[in-house]
Amino acid sequence: MALVVAVDDEPDMLLLVERVLSREGHVVIAAPDGVAALEAVRKHRPDLVISDNQMPRMNGLDLCRSLRADPEHAHVPVVIASGSVCSDDPRLDEAGVTDTLPKPYRPGDLAAKVAQVLALALRAH
Repeated sequence: MALVVAVDDEPDMLLLVERVLSREGHVVIAAPDGVAALEAVRKHRPDLVISDNQMPRMNGLDLCRSLRADPEHAHVPVVIASGSVCSDDPRLDEAGVTDTLPKPYRPGDLAAKVAQVLALALRAH
């Protein structure tokens, strides 16, 4: 079981992520944008952040940059789940994104990506 901060400005997508990951045994904290997600990360110290990219106030790449710049949270894996960023986009590496999940995705794809990223994070520590 992992603690996951899910970030999306679309309430339906947040609900989907919450349902899928809760069924997998994870605890999900929902945030509507990057600013709220940053607050949630600092408060709850999650094992993973899964974030949309295009959102008001702070997008997913800026959220990842902010986490990487903070020594307390720089290690937290960040998955960008978005239809607006391709996996070969150079901004992903520059921001320190751990992995991507293209939208639209199936619930099984989300569960598999989260399991994969969490397993890699465990091995790294």
